[in-house]
Amino acid sequence: MVGEDPDANYVHYGVREFGMSAIANGLALHGGFLPFDATFLVFSDYARNALRMSALIPAQVIHVFTHDSIGLGEDGPTHQPVEHLASLRYIPNNDVWRPCDAAESAVSWKAAITRKDGPSCLVFSRQNLPAQARSAEQVKQIERGGYVLADAAGTPDVILIGTGSEVGLAMAAKAELDAAGIKTRVVSMPSTDVFDRQDAAYRESVLPNAIRARVAVEAGVTGFWRAYVGLDGAVIGLDSFGASAPADQLYKHFGITTEAVVAAAKAQVGK
Repeated sequence: MVGEDPDANYVHYGVREFGMSAIANGLALHGGFLPFDATFLVFSDYARNALRMSALIPAQVIHVFTHDSIGLGEDGPTHQPVEHLASLRYIPNNDVWRPCDAAESAVSWKAAITRKDGPSCLVFSRQNLPAQARSAEQVKQIERGGYVLADAAGTPDVILIGTGSEVGLAMAAKAELDAAGIKTRVVSMPSTDVFDRQDAAYRESVLPNAIRARVAVEAGVTGFWRAYVGLDGAVIGLDSFGASAPADQLYKHFGITTEAVVAAAKAQVGK
């Protein structure tokens, strides 16, 4: 900690999220450092003005947020972010990454380190998440913000879009839907900001306009995802505050489950 060890490279701020992020901006502008700061996602509210200034300046700062959903469990709704992912994504020039496993986490770190024209927010789960199988080409595509993680045999009947801890739910739902004869594509979208900057041909290859049966799943507010599923698509999430309980009970209580994704997908394709 600075003040005790002259060779330290960490500053312990305590409960001072705004000061922490504002100082990170200053370090970035000074040069010689690539600063990062870290706190729970819900406390991004306290740092909000400094986060906005990171993008406005712009400053190359890496803002790390953990405990990213109701999955943090028993701390309850005061510590469970709901609207925060959408809020951060709406800040202009602010890249938000919510990776689903170690591979996406590594790519998001690389993207944040190499991005010189603004800040990046890296948003991580509290709970352990399963590693997803990928080809070498799919690993390369992670850096494009969104990509086809698992595809259908032939033209998909429905597209499932997930981020972070909910990608696992989408993959489990795909297995059930495929078994029911519904051809399903799963798109992992760790960064909508980066995906939106891709060329039209790539975005069309991932989310073809002709396939309107779409379901997005993310443990947060649902309205943000209308840009990707349309008014006729479905979104599995929550538009209320959380509650205090173990993560698995909360996901079931709020209906963010494999069963809910499967039911929404079947409704989309009329089965």
